[in-house]
Amino acid sequence: MLFTLLVVLILVVAVLLALVVLLQSGQGGGLAGIASGGQAQQILGARQAPDFLEKASWVLGGGLIFLCFIAPFTISGERQRSVLQENAADAPIEAPALIPSTPAEGAPAEGTPAPADGSDGAAAPAVGGGEAPAPATE
Repeated sequence: MLFTLLVVLILVVAVLLALVVLLQSGQGGGLAGIASGGQAQQILGARQAPDFLEKASWVLGGGLIFLCFIAPFTISGERQRSVLQENAADAPIEAPALIPSTPAEGAPAEGTPAPADGSDGAAAPAVGGGEAPAPATE
C-alpha cells in the first residue's frame, strides 16, 4: 500500500518537475513568456518568476530523488527475495557422482612395493643403443 502511494507521488513529482523545467526561461527564452499569456511574470513580477521556478525545480528534483531512494525499502517483506534466491531454494541439492579411481597406465598397482633406490621404477632408455655405463667409483 505504501509502495503504491510512493510510486504515485513519484509520478506526480516527475510530471511537475518536467513542467517547471519547461517553464523556465533559458538562453532561448523558454516557455515562461508563453505560459498563461505571460501572466506568470505579471503576477510574480519580472524577476521573481525565474527565482520561483528555479527554487521549485530544485525542491521537486530533491523530492524526486528522495522518493526514489525511499520507495524500494517499502516493498512488502514477501517480495524481497530475489529470483536467484527463489530458484536456489527450489532446486534439489544433489551430491556429485563419484568417479571410480583407476590406476594410470604404467603405474604400479596398489600393493606393489616401491623401488629401494628411490626412483619411480621406470628405467631410462640408454643413449647409443648400448648398455648404460657403470657408475664411477672413487
